Amino acid sequence: MSGALAGIRIGLLTASASRLGGGVFEAVVAQADLIRGLGGEALVVALEDRHSRDDAGRFAPGSVTVLPVRGPAQIGYAPDLAAVLLHAGLDYLHLHGIWMYPSRAGTLWARSTGRPYLISPHGMLDPWITARGRWKKALARAGYERQSWRAATALHALTADEARDISAATGRNGTLVIPNAAPPSGPAPGRLRAPRIVYIGRIHPKKNLLALIAGWRQARLPDGARLTLAGWGDPADVDQLRAAVNQAGPQVEFIGPVYGEDKQDLLQSARFAVLPSLSEGLPMAVLEGWAAGLPSIMTAACHLPEGFAAGAAIPCGADPAALALALEQALALDAPQWLTMAAAAQGLARGPFSAAAIAARWADTYRGASPAREGVQS
Repeated sequence: MSGALAGIRIGLLTASASRLGGGVFEAVVAQADLIRGLGGEALVVALEDRHSRDDAGRFAPGSVTVLPVRGPAQIGYAPDLAAVLLHAGLDYLHLHGIWMYPSRAGTLWARSTGRPYLISPHGMLDPWITARGRWKKALARAGYERQSWRAATALHALTADEARDISAATGRNGTLVIPNAAPPSGPAPGRLRAPRIVYIGRIHPKKNLLALIAGWRQARLPDGARLTLAGWGDPADVDQLRAAVNQAGPQVEFIGPVYGEDKQDLLQSARFAVLPSLSEGLPMAVLEGWAAGLPSIMTAACHLPEGFAAGAAIPCGADPAALALALEQALALDAPQWLTMAAAAQGLARGPFSAAAIAARWADTYRGASPAREGVQS
């Protein structure tokens, strides 16, 4: 498979090629690595933001092109974006994320070149998301999104649930379904870890972290139990989280963003990762945890039923009382029970969510495989 995409030049277009893009940014980094691993050339093109330079190294040995934005940041109008794409000599353009000007630039490229154009909304057509900022999204639909969806060769979903959301929003069936790939697995845990539960990700209302903290305060937990929250977000959301953490006592801490070795150390020191989200595409934080032998506590909105089926995850509701019960259940497991869950988590990361398995499916897609053959009919 190493040369499956040899000679193919693929553009990865996204609104943010930095930490501000959250899980979409991580998915684009992984997609660029995957394309290069298959012998193809990945050209990442994004809108400039305050962390673009800080995070450009994440695309090494490749590079990223960022373009300045004029006007409101929420729209992301970059007047040179379409021209840059048209002059890049791309064989294939893959848009990651919607609701901003890159959708319009992608449409212009597709119409001008007649070459394949794929859109990955990354959960941005989830009903919880589309219900927020309705008038802005209505303007985006009318102004450029519907044209982009029509111009696309195919639409891509991370899960079967997302495929149904895409079909309902766009009127298109035959959505391609390929999940994100997990990172390489670390060593298998050999003993029960300390009763530490971690959250790593964006600080945003959809992550439901205030309910998590309230649930933690209600739960009956063992001595030494600790909840560690790590991430980044808009200042107002971070301030609100800090206020809740300060009221929760010393068992709860917010440590800000973590990257690289610090992130791995945090994953490998915890007993569970928690994701109490109200809306997700396919959360990379869960896959990263599974690769580290870290089982999950997560809502159904994370769209990873494979975790429940394999015994790698404990389901939780989204309200404080339900979260308290799930936290109690998780930290009541003995060593053999927890080690069984940890092994199941790594089994998923090494199996259906492994980089090799996902790369094979993307190789077929980029070489022109039919979406109906690879995906599901929504």
